[in-house]
Amino acid sequence: MKFIQRLGYYLGGFALGLVLLMFFLNGKEASCDYGPNARTVKNISSKPIQYSNTASQFINVHTLDSTTVTNLVKFGRVDFSKSKTEIDSCKVYYIENSYKERDMLLKIKNCDSLATLLDINYTK
Repeated sequence: MKFIQRLGYYLGGFALGLVLLMFFLNGKEASCDYGPNARTVKNISSKPIQYSNTASQFINVHTLDSTTVTNLVKFGRVDFSKSKTEIDSCKVYYIENSYKERDMLLKIKNCDSLATLLDINYTK
């Protein structure tokens, strides 16, 4: 069998495999969250978020809504050097993001069934 024929069979099988994958995975929320940042943000985003008093005051003063806070968490970057991940009960994560061209820092306590936004501030 010549090289061109083998290449044709290979590409045909590869294309058929891609079509089958697209058929089976169509409409499913399949994701590849393998990095530590993506896993942490997905874990926090999957839980209801409760606000502390200081976070509620900041949100009211700066007229932020819950969708904005959720997006800040979902598309943020976790700063693992500041975060306290060695705690057994509830880990505390610092998430950096920007809103209206200003950098923000969110401090979130992540427990088993609830995530609590402890503090939210603009950074300098």
